[in-house]
Formats: sequence, C-alpha cells, structure tokens
Amino acid sequence: MILGAYISYGTGHHPAAWRMDRSCADAAQNIDHYTSLVQHAEDNLFDFIFLSDTPSVFADDHLGYGSRVVVFEPLTFLAAMAVQTRHIGLIATSSTSYKEPFNLAREYASLDWISGGRAGWNLVTSSKAGAAVNFGHAPHAEHEARYDRAGEFFDLTCRFWDSWEDDAFPRDKASGLFYDPAKRHPVHFEGQHFRIAGGLLNIARPVQGRPVIVQAGASATGRDFAARHAELVFTASGSIEDAREFYRDVKARAARHGRDPDQLKILPGCSPYCGPTADHGRRKLQDLQDKVAPGLALSMLSDLLGGFDLSPYDIDGPLPPLPRSNGNQSRRAMIEKLAAQQGTTIRSLYERLVVARGHFMAIGSYQDIADELVEWVATGAADGFNIMPPQMPDFLHDFSQGVIPLLQRAGWFKQAYRTGTLRDKLGLDRPRHPRARASVE
Repeated sequence: MILGAYISYGTGHHPAAWRMDRSCADAAQNIDHYTSLVQHAEDNLFDFIFLSDTPSVFADDHLGYGSRVVVFEPLTFLAAMAVQTRHIGLIATSSTSYKEPFNLAREYASLDWISGGRAGWNLVTSSKAGAAVNFGHAPHAEHEARYDRAGEFFDLTCRFWDSWEDDAFPRDKASGLFYDPAKRHPVHFEGQHFRIAGGLLNIARPVQGRPVIVQAGASATGRDFAARHAELVFTASGSIEDAREFYRDVKARAARHGRDPDQLKILPGCSPYCGPTADHGRRKLQDLQDKVAPGLALSMLSDLLGGFDLSPYDIDGPLPPLPRSNGNQSRRAMIEKLAAQQGTTIRSLYERLVVARGHFMAIGSYQDIADELVEWVATGAADGFNIMPPQMPDFLHDFSQGVIPLLQRAGWFKQAYRTGTLRDKLGLDRPRHPRARASVE
C-alpha cells in the first residue's frame, strides 16, 4: 500500500494538538521542527509528504483559539525539504482559482528539478471564500465555474510543461548549439478563461514529464475531474462502505475516459490514535478532546458547512436546513448525510468532526490499526492512505514505529524505496511529450 505523511499545520490535525505538552507550539513556522518531521517520514519509508494549503486564513475560528492561521508557503518550504531528503515525494497544494498557469508550471517544474523528480501538485479550485478578498477579486467564483477554469488551467499548464522536448538542450560546447530550435514548442491556447499566443516556459520539461497530479474533490464534478486527470486522489471517507463506493465510482469513471484505472491511486485520509493497546489509543483521543477550546469545535463545523453560522441554534438539537453554499460541496454533503442517517445533534456532529474533519479515524492498538488498513486495501476501498497524525511528532512516531513494522511483516508495505522518481516509486507512467507520441503513432 501507499502511505503519505500529511504534515500540514506542524503540530498535527487535531485542533488542540498545539496545546499538548510535547508539541512545538510554533511548529507551523519552525523550519528545524518541520525538517525533523520530514526526515523521520523518509527514514520510515513514507512515499510522500503532503501539504494542504489555502490562499487565505482559515475561517474556522475568530476568537483566537484556532492555530491554523500562519503556515509556510508550501512550494518554498518543499524546495527547502528537497535538499534535506533523497527519496520521499514532495506534494503541495496550489489553487487554479488564484494562480496563473505559467507561474504554476514554472514553480512545479523547478521543484521537480531541484528534488530530482519528486514533485507532486495537489490541484484544487479553492473552497474558501476568503481567498477572493486577498486577491481583490469579486465574490468567490461558483463551484462549477471554478471547475471550468480548472480544466482549462490544467490543459494550459501541461502545454507549458511541454514547451521543450526532453532532449531539447544538447548544450554542445564544440558546435555552440545550446538548444535545438526544432524541439522548442511555443504555446498557443484560446479558451474561455485563458488566451496565450506563443507563450514559452523558461525552464526545461520536468524530470517526470510533469509532476504527479493529485486531486481532492469528491463532488460529482470533482470525481469526474479526478477520473480524467488525477494520478493520486486524496479523499475523505468516514466509513469503509463509503470508501468502497467512491473507489468503484472513480475507477469506473477513469476507465470510461479511456484511462487505465491502475494509473489512478485512491488514498483516503486516515487519522490514527494508536498505542500498544486499544486503551492507549482511546486515552490519546480523550486527552486531545479535553483541550478543545470552548466554541472552537462549533466554529469549525460551521466552516466545514460552507460558513453557515450555527451559533444561534440549540447545539443539542438537529442540524437545521442549510442554505445553498459555494464552499466545499463534498464535505458538506458528507456531513448532511451523516446527520440525516444517524439523527445526530449539532454537538455530536462537531465532537465527531473536529477530530479528523470527516476523514477515517482509526482508534486502537498498533495491530488493530494495521489490520484495519489492510482490510480497506484488500477489499477495494483504497490503494493506500494519507496519514494525518493528530499530534506531532508523537503520533507520527507512534504510527511509524508501531504500525508500519506490522504492515511490513505482513507484506503490505515496502522494506526499502525503489530507485527513480516519485512516479517510478508509485508505479505511475511518465507522460511522453506530445511530439514523441505523434512520432510513435
């Protein structure tokens, strides 16, 4: 199975993680702390590190309790990590709504070259309305319009990466020929959102042809986008049944788009609370829950629902009917489904969701967690997991030293890194340059 280390926020994924005694409270901006996390993940053979990002401050707290307000810009940070590591993949989130294709293509090509072919792009459209304010834009674009732009953005970005063929630079000192003009391909593109006449990327084609493409949308539109373009899909599935449905659906969509479903790996988020016994895992969860500041959990639930203010409602009553939202569609649908099926109160919803924000939460002994992960992969619910340590470094170490050895002994996880790029390590094909494909065909 594939295992990623989702190390955003520095202190961990539980909102109270920064308050724990062994947490580094300034972790999100402490490069030495972050370097130790990344090197630990590589020492324990994680396939990649994963950084989420939004071009705005999270709106899940306005009272000063939430810690997800200051973080490193992910590509700058990953460039630093590229020279501190040798094998682990480096995946960052970038928005198609608040960047331009040329800049993004150049940034990720640079990271791919700096890291020796280990870059990955988590393509998002941005669900946070606050991002529009930071860029002086009109109100945040509608969900479907954001995906329309994302489709053009992805196509144009790939064309920029193909500005030069792989062997376009002979750099022949004897002849004086630095590049082959026949292998230089200006970009011409005209769409609804972008128009480029003769653009050219000023860096060579990425080592991997293009970075590994990751996508995290789970709405119907997001699923289809992933099936067309993604190679890794990061998803939130609260149960194995929901995960199996998502897995079957997205793989089937990929096949209908003419793709090999094996070239698309589905990785649910997993937030593990584990120890030598199941009681250790349960106690770790309770210790964190006891430190959640008043009002923060309700505020986080409101943000997950697209910014709908729940404070006027009885927290021991049902979730009220919600107005239309322009935020994260799939996460909101998951919460509404959970509320309808189980008749949960607002309080029980936020107590459950504040822990892992709707992702799979595994609680138990090291063996319990290993067995559960194997069941998900063996029964067609996942190809691996994006591990979301609730508190760092402790929970990352717990998983690495307690669960990974069990997976290795059972033959479900590697004993050493493969050679080559991130694509090579994950078993993903390297895209050939369009001119190379045409010459073969």
